[in-house]
Amino acid sequence: MPDADKRFAEEWRDAAYNCFSSGHKFCREVCPVMQVTRNESWSPTAFHANVVAMEKGELEISDVAADYVNCTGCGACELRCPNSLFTGDFYRFRTRTVDLVKAARALAVSQDVHQDAWRRWNAETDERSHEPVTEAAGQERVRDWAEGLELAIGGETILFVDCEAAFHRTSVPRAVARMLNLAGYKFGLMNEQWCCGGPAAEMGYEEQARRFARHNLDDWRASGVRRVLVLDPHDYITFTEDYPKYFGDDYDIEIVLVVELLAELVREGRLTPHIPVERSVTYHDPCRLNKRKGVWREPRELLRAIPGLTFTDVDRVTQWSYCSGGGGGLPIEKPELTARISASRIDKAAELGVDTLVSACPWSERPLSEAGRARSIDVVDLFELLATSLGVAP
Repeated sequence: MPDADKRFAEEWRDAAYNCFSSGHKFCREVCPVMQVTRNESWSPTAFHANVVAMEKGELEISDVAADYVNCTGCGACELRCPNSLFTGDFYRFRTRTVDLVKAARALAVSQDVHQDAWRRWNAETDERSHEPVTEAAGQERVRDWAEGLELAIGGETILFVDCEAAFHRTSVPRAVARMLNLAGYKFGLMNEQWCCGGPAAEMGYEEQARRFARHNLDDWRASGVRRVLVLDPHDYITFTEDYPKYFGDDYDIEIVLVVELLAELVREGRLTPHIPVERSVTYHDPCRLNKRKGVWREPRELLRAIPGLTFTDVDRVTQWSYCSGGGGGLPIEKPELTARISASRIDKAAELGVDTLVSACPWSERPLSEAGRARSIDVVDLFELLATSLGVAP
């Protein structure tokens, strides 16, 4: 067994045995991949069992690297695991399956074991400084979405717009910028924004992720940035979990989630939705907000503040098992599996008799929209919906 495999097994053995010994497998039923494939090799329990096998010398990472593709990083398995549910009471151990999957992918890349689509995607991201979400994605066009808005460059507070929103769903950041301007909230843009690096880290390309993170932090420092607004939950995870790991005490940037900021501005009366929006909606909890960060109240506050909406809510805990399939690099390597997961999510919305599924994550909206067309269900971003009621929709 390669030395790197041995070190990996040593690092993750306790997590593996704490999972593998319980036998309950509750995590399988909330795993979006397991829900549509029933493939035990792609289950959270298998991801831990592999570590046990590696420790015993029965497997190497090259034998199972392809299995670790089949994870969206949603975190539902961690929430459902008794290790997490009973932390401090019985097991006294927090399950970290998402981190385990990222570590296994990084181990594979370090040994030159690649997934073809992920390798191409990250090579092109490295070349463009942005993910190739559209043909137009590139450094020279990263601020095209802001044309005509006359936004400043730099300042203490800047808005970071993820690749999907900057190049594909440009109406989302335009809606956010117009609402912040309406509220009199001062912000600017980066001088030279690169991809946050989070997708590279999720696919195992950690050196590239760190390099992109270093560039962005240096840009913030040079522009006097103290606060970064993020509209995308994936960026929020990267800036609040990966960057602190990379930079330690040197990282003192405040990260503000736009959905929480807008809810605060509505509460304060600085924004008042007043134009009725006649839709029947339900809300899709983005995995990285609800499950990973516990953010579920503020999106619902905003929906309930919009006049004209008929809002049918679903218990946020029930939605631990809901996922768009749009995370963890899955749509890049296995778009057909993402499509099946999104179709399953749309089916659950259709059961409620709504005409619109509202999300607060640009990365979930492309696969959900494609699935929604087959069921005549619109997929609309929360920020666009709120901007419509405020009279500043793009």
